[in-house]
Amino acid sequence: MSPITMSELNLHDLLSQRRQLMVGGKGGVGKTTVASALALAAANLGRRTLLVSTDPAHSLADAFDREIGNREQTLAVNLTALEVDPEQEVEEHLQRVRAQMARFARPEQRSAMEHQLKLSRQAPGAQEAALLERLTTIMEEARERFDLVVFDTAPTGHTLRLLSLPEVMAAWSEGLLRQHRRSEQLGKVLSHLTPGRDLDSPVNTPEEHQLAGLDDRTRDLAAPLIERQRRFQKARRLLSAPEHSAFLFVLTPERLPILETERAVHSLKEAGIPVAGAVVNRVLPDGAEGAFFQARREREQRMLVDLAERLDPLPRRQVPLFVDDIQGLSALEAFGSRLLSTP
Repeated sequence: MSPITMSELNLHDLLSQRRQLMVGGKGGVGKTTVASALALAAANLGRRTLLVSTDPAHSLADAFDREIGNREQTLAVNLTALEVDPEQEVEEHLQRVRAQMARFARPEQRSAMEHQLKLSRQAPGAQEAALLERLTTIMEEARERFDLVVFDTAPTGHTLRLLSLPEVMAAWSEGLLRQHRRSEQLGKVLSHLTPGRDLDSPVNTPEEHQLAGLDDRTRDLAAPLIERQRRFQKARRLLSAPEHSAFLFVLTPERLPILETERAVHSLKEAGIPVAGAVVNRVLPDGAEGAFFQARREREQRMLVDLAERLDPLPRRQVPLFVDDIQGLSALEAFGSRLLSTP
């Protein structure tokens, strides 16, 4: 068996130097526990920390053994938490779209508009679109109030779709509004909202005089779309800045989490999202005894070698399987200390 080589992940520096940390991975590998422990550790380091869950199956409340919900809750000194409700975000997002579109739709168009909005609620990407809008707002507002934002994300596939949305949201917005366009001028303005463009670029940003040439109603319709796209692109740039943000994967030494993490690391790197490293969770401790644990350890060692080959040179930190569930502040503090300790 090949020796396991590992570039050690320095989580202390990560918590001290970044402004945003996204914690993700396959469902059931301990993302929430790691995200919660890291957020608490950052708070104990004196950083004003906001912990945000974007996973529809919220577990932050279970980790801290108290209710949290969709409003900010103070959990400890320097630590605030929030569980974003994707369904509520979709409903509020569509309410805003409805109010905006109602100003421009003729009475005979209202029925078709309501039908389209009803379909949009269940459309692929609807939750991600609404969630991205909320997260963009959180990122902007947190810069003034917090030193670090830790995102406990949904399982990997959902998160990858979310991070790709700035490039496709423009096309979605234009499709929603196409039947309500009232002039060729509006079409020209919306043509600037094309996937992949940087809307803060002087080349692609509509000049003020272009908006000024529109009638009041079409100007009111176009301006919020352009502003929303600028905000999405700004959020994407923040997530892509290695000095500002990082993505941290959590996985267990098992075949499926290893394969999924390998694919996700490649996808994020191709998308320009910096990946800081991986936490390998629930590794069997050396003291485990008996034939069953011996067989498990031998298999686990093979998985760790495979993991090292697939994720090299990504820095990693191994964390042992704990005897009991990690729940409550004291247990999370102990787990966080283990995460940050010198190997």
